[in-house]
Amino acid sequence: MTRSASKLDSERTRCWWCGDDELYVTYHDREWGAPVYDDRRLFEFLILEGAQAGLSWSTILKKRQAYALAFDAFDPHRIAKYSPSRVERLLQNPGIVRNRLKIESTIGNARAFLKLLNQFDTFSDYQWRFVDGRPKVNSWRKREQVPSQTPISDQFSKDLRARGFKFVGSTIIYAHMQAVGMVNDHLVSCFRHAQLT
Repeated sequence: MTRSASKLDSERTRCWWCGDDELYVTYHDREWGAPVYDDRRLFEFLILEGAQAGLSWSTILKKRQAYALAFDAFDPHRIAKYSPSRVERLLQNPGIVRNRLKIESTIGNARAFLKLLNQFDTFSDYQWRFVDGRPKVNSWRKREQVPSQTPISDQFSKDLRARGFKFVGSTIIYAHMQAVGMVNDHLVSCFRHAQLT
């Protein structure tokens, strides 16, 4: 008799932070730490990480679909053209974090994102150069070892801020780096660590 896939899945060892929330587990198993090179996906994660500031990631995951609808599927070309009246409409949208500074920073970040593309072929090229183009694989055994920021995230954050980006402090940027696979911060006991190494 074979065990069901869901039973096997529940027996996998995962990072502590995803707990047993289905949305969190799915995100952990399919996305977190997997290298992302697509510019629009990188922009999406940058915006969502900024929206998370002061909130839990689970809150943002639950609002992710509403964000995609509210912000034109994270198309920086369209977001960069948002008017003040569009900002006012977004402030009435219960599906997103209704914080004026975060909404306005999303628009400003879209403009900074497009301006950066005058210097680099892709945002991916720009971003991945901070880790020499390949994921940095860590070997953490305990959650206490996982940093909230590093000298690389400090440098990346400083560079983004110099280019006009907002809500891109070093802690936010390190979370971004973890999410898009610039660093593999799955604990070595987690099944995804080996998969992504």
